[in-house]
Amino acid sequence: MSDTATIATVETVRAALAGVKDPEIRRPITDLGMVDTIEVSDAGVVDLTVLLTIAACPMRDTLTKDVTAAVRGVPGVTDLRLQLGVMNDDQRRALREGLRGGATREISFAKPESRTRVYAIASGKGGVGKSTVTVNLAAAMAADGLSVGVVDADIYGFSVPRMLGVSGRPTRLDDMILPPIAHGVKVISVGMFVQGNTPVVWRGPMLHRALEQFLSEVFWGDLDVLLMDLPPGTGDVAISTAQLVPTAELVVVTTPQAAAAEVAERAGAISQQTRQKVAGVVENMAAMTLPDGSTFDLFGAGGGAKVAESLTTLTGARVPLLGQVPIDPALRRSGDAGTPLVLDPAAASSPAAVALSGVARALAARSRPLAGVSLGISPSRR
Repeated sequence: MSDTATIATVETVRAALAGVKDPEIRRPITDLGMVDTIEVSDAGVVDLTVLLTIAACPMRDTLTKDVTAAVRGVPGVTDLRLQLGVMNDDQRRALREGLRGGATREISFAKPESRTRVYAIASGKGGVGKSTVTVNLAAAMAADGLSVGVVDADIYGFSVPRMLGVSGRPTRLDDMILPPIAHGVKVISVGMFVQGNTPVVWRGPMLHRALEQFLSEVFWGDLDVLLMDLPPGTGDVAISTAQLVPTAELVVVTTPQAAAAEVAERAGAISQQTRQKVAGVVENMAAMTLPDGSTFDLFGAGGGAKVAESLTTLTGARVPLLGQVPIDPALRRSGDAGTPLVLDPAAASSPAAVALSGVARALAARSRPLAGVSLGISPSRR
């Protein structure tokens, strides 16, 4: 109930609205120019107009609910009459320029001063669970309070939207794309732009352009970590990733099987040509625990350690085995359901969830190198 002994004012209402963040941009609506008019009558009735970025804003209902709750919680407010308008071209242009800081389209992650840690999740062959590892790492990092983004760069075999439970399409703000957010993770995928299960049939230049758009036209905001789910192998997208984001570090996913490990080594060996660092190796589908407590090596053993050892020798720098994720049917079910296993309270103590959370924390703890970063100092003159 409102405190009718207190008089609501435009200032108190605006202060309350400063606590409402746009569901897609994740910034206060008062800072984004979305609050158009506020009028407060002597009786405490608030007439408010909030401007949507586009008429078909997919988060209209969420924004309405958040604004209503914030205003009705202001002491002295007796009623709210909310109208939703739409920004005009000039207002949208000002919003885009404000979000980009006045800069033109560019890949901010490629700048030396960027503090975003970029990891390209790679594999030598398909079917090793690379996307499953990616979405669980992203969800675990976001649950730990980090700002995380995922680029589903597996253009032909996109699966990240399903695994994160994303069914909606991105909002396009003229030449800027606002990515959907699921489980606290911003995500973009070509799967959000095709109808149904339509296959993508593109050649190399189109793959490069799509990846470039995902990195430069999507509004990512200030990310702590960006994960890029690469297609298997060492083809066009792997090369484009190294060109567009030279600071991206490789995380190689393999299974314990010797044949898979040999192929995975090639995915990591590309770093010698692209001059990327290899952050580590993740062994997926490791030994599963049976009901009687024994373990069963369905795909053999030792593949992850072998890949890490081989890449250490090849690169001359230590490449750690970041974790071994055991086979767990719940991991498959969680991906199909769109809720990563690491977020399931019932599975929080499962070996697979523990292993994935451990890998996420190990990667999150790594810092970006300071090479090329301005220290803001200059030599003194005498």
